[in-house]
Amino acid sequence: MFSFFSKKKKPDFVLHTDVHSHLLPGIDDGVQSLEEAAEVILKLMDAGYKKLITTPHIISDSYKNTPEIISAKLQELKIFLKSKNIEISIQAAAEYYLDTWLINQVESNQKLLTFSDNYVLFEMNYVSEPFQLNDFIFKLITQGYRPVLAHPERYQFMTIAKAEDIRQRGVLLQLNILSLIGFYSKPVQRLAQQLVNHGLIDLLGSDCHRLPHASALTDAFADKHFEKAMKLPLYNNLL
Repeated sequence: MFSFFSKKKKPDFVLHTDVHSHLLPGIDDGVQSLEEAAEVILKLMDAGYKKLITTPHIISDSYKNTPEIISAKLQELKIFLKSKNIEISIQAAAEYYLDTWLINQVESNQKLLTFSDNYVLFEMNYVSEPFQLNDFIFKLITQGYRPVLAHPERYQFMTIAKAEDIRQRGVLLQLNILSLIGFYSKPVQRLAQQLVNHGLIDLLGSDCHRLPHASALTDAFADKHFEKAMKLPLYNNLL
């Protein structure tokens, strides 16, 4: 069986960078204290990560985070990690929820939080496809952003054909690693596996909120579909 930690057989592609997590304490549904953040980060470091791009939620009716709030929390976390001699590269962007507020932000050319080469991570309604989706994608791209759809496998309306269409429109698809082992549900697991089998995944993310997420990564790294995903031309280590 493939093992991420095997000394006899190392994967050709090792994930050094995580692009989706919730590690800034107290500003969304992720970690709630600096101590908890440090505990989770240590577990992620044990899993082999060298760089973390953490992405707190920005949702207009629940998590009203701003660049200023996120920047301040990031600095607070960095100072705390340094005080504990925990050395890891950590940056912050955001996970935007596609709603009217976000659409208005884009239409009024408000600067969005990005990572790497102007990548914008966004998520959607889990049940039904937003009717503004294609227009939103087009406007993001025309403004120079590179859209990244978080966990496509978790949307109930998602199909392989829909994923192919979204990707052809210029959107990168970010799979949650834990989806591959049924962490969210069996239907999510099946679609995650299908997306990998069709080579439709561009980025892998932990979507780590709490310690159980980080701890479960070890099991996911031993999964055959994770091994297959690692052979795709992923963007993670280019960031």
